[in-house]
Amino acid sequence: MELTHDQLKQYDGTDPSKPIYISVKGRIFDVSTGKSFYGPGGSYALFAGKDASRALAKMSKNDEDVIGSLDGLTEKELGVLADWEKKFEANCWFSLCLIP
Repeated sequence: MELTHDQLKQYDGTDPSKPIYISVKGRIFDVSTGKSFYGPGGSYALFAGKDASRALAKMSKNDEDVIGSLDGLTEKELGVLADWEKKFEANCWFSLCLIP
């Protein structure tokens, strides 16, 4: 199954009947079990329903960084992103892809 960026926005936690999704490097993870972190009011809520790759790599909570672009990231930042991806793989359900 694939989602567009606009479709992904529907899974931001504001509709309690839908799961909460975050995309990392084009892969969509269901982070619903971490609703207290990723749901409305949570410390990572700004990532919900979006591709958060750049923000996670930079450890940033700036809105302008909550995008999928990896352009210009350092090797260290790419390593941080790889660590996040492994965390999501180990703890979250996924089988969806984000359409570029």
